[in-house]
Amino acid sequence: MAHKILLGITGSIAAYKAAELVRLFIKNGDEVTVVMTPAACEFVKPLTFQTLSRNPVYVDQFAPPVSWKPEHISLAESADLVVVAPATANTIAKMRYGLADNLLCATLLATKAKIVVAPAMNTGMWESPVTQENLAALKARGVIVVEPGDGELACGVKGKGRMCDPAAIAAAIAAAIAG
Repeated sequence: MAHKILLGITGSIAAYKAAELVRLFIKNGDEVTVVMTPAACEFVKPLTFQTLSRNPVYVDQFAPPVSWKPEHISLAESADLVVVAPATANTIAKMRYGLADNLLCATLLATKAKIVVAPAMNTGMWESPVTQENLAALKARGVIVVEPGDGELACGVKGKGRMCDPAAIAAAIAAAIAG
């Protein structure tokens, strides 16, 4: 069964892996809409995701809305599922505290859809008690967290923090939708 997936992409080097995630969703028959943070656009351009998703990509919180509703509301209401991949420590903290200083965070705050996050960050950031507290709070609210993997990170450090493989994220999402 096809789903309307809203994919949020944040400012991490792992943003390039989100392109494969879009491809997997489309292959599954899902409709994908992408919201990128301004920082994500520094790593991968919106045109990549527009081409792969065959839909407009949303970045600017203050762009004139396509319909009469503000974009963060229309995006929040239209999604069956919201996936944030990669999810930076910054965005995870904003999610915990309900901050809405960009289009993605405002949409996350407004949605009633199930939310899945796939963290991606440096090992030190991942292991930080603050990050772990933020994730625990999100899990307590029903947010599904797809744990990052171990390995060499972009910064050269070896440890936990690299975004999980897109196929594993897609499998976790399929399980979340089924459950």
